[in-house]
Amino acid sequence: MTKPSLTLYLAAPRGFCAGVDRAIKIVEMALEKWGAPVYVRHEIVHNKYVVDGLRAKGAVFVEELEDCPDDRPVIFSAHGVPKSVPAEAGRRNMVYVDATCPLVSKVHIEAQRHAENGLQMIMIGHRGHPETVGTMGQLPEGEVLLVETVEDVARVEVRDPARIAFVTQTTLSVDDTAGIVAALQERFPAIVGPHKEDICYATTNRQAAVKAVAPRADAMLVVGAPNSSNSRRLVEVGANAGCSYAQLVQRATDIDWRALEGIRSIAITAGASAPEELVNEVIDAFRDRYDVTVEKVETAVENVEFKVPRVLRQPA
Repeated sequence: MTKPSLTLYLAAPRGFCAGVDRAIKIVEMALEKWGAPVYVRHEIVHNKYVVDGLRAKGAVFVEELEDCPDDRPVIFSAHGVPKSVPAEAGRRNMVYVDATCPLVSKVHIEAQRHAENGLQMIMIGHRGHPETVGTMGQLPEGEVLLVETVEDVARVEVRDPARIAFVTQTTLSVDDTAGIVAALQERFPAIVGPHKEDICYATTNRQAAVKAVAPRADAMLVVGAPNSSNSRRLVEVGANAGCSYAQLVQRATDIDWRALEGIRSIAITAGASAPEELVNEVIDAFRDRYDVTVEKVETAVENVEFKVPRVLRQPA
């Protein structure tokens, strides 16, 4: 039986970013150095496949530091943690390794610098997301005000409109965030912004690739986890860029084949915490059902690499 033809547009860049790659290496190197179990506060990155793979090697994932014993190493996730977490680990004389993405740490440093200059902070982010919790936790309670939408900007109450600054979560929609920043600048003309945009290069690049590929395809799949902010934003960006159907899938088994009946082209990308093995799994699932032609749509080339902490590096 002849398979129907399908053009598969593969967006690039996609998948792992430097911060995710570094965080996973930190857990693997910690297991090599100290043996199992090594504890990890929160999912190291938002991807079940990755977390399950590290769990099989001996990583134990917990939500809070209180769930960790004093005598085993603990790793803080790539999303960052409030200042109180390493302080408590230090009080308990725990061995800990901070796997916070350096680009998230950059936002933490910005917030601290603004606070030292007497500015109250506004953070653009998603309430409850670990990165937002971690960034807001760099300063005393009440010093960072959260806004999620343009509507929130109209309601936020600051101490002094002439002495405020803003930072953002690194995994937001570039377009949505631009609208919120514009609203902040209109309401608070003196507001101080980051020297360089807080939304990270990987988020920006993956969204740009989706904008390039989405209008060419009948449908789009984003490989990623439902609790991954950057993956969910890719679905939204694809829909806004003209793709009539955009779906988030964790694995090939999640594909809604009925919704894809009659398609002749599909775009595929992956969030920054999704490994390439899962992208290949999805492509193979399409090859089982279609005569697939793959076209790569590349909008940027990434060569960023972050060093692992010194405590885990092998001696030269």
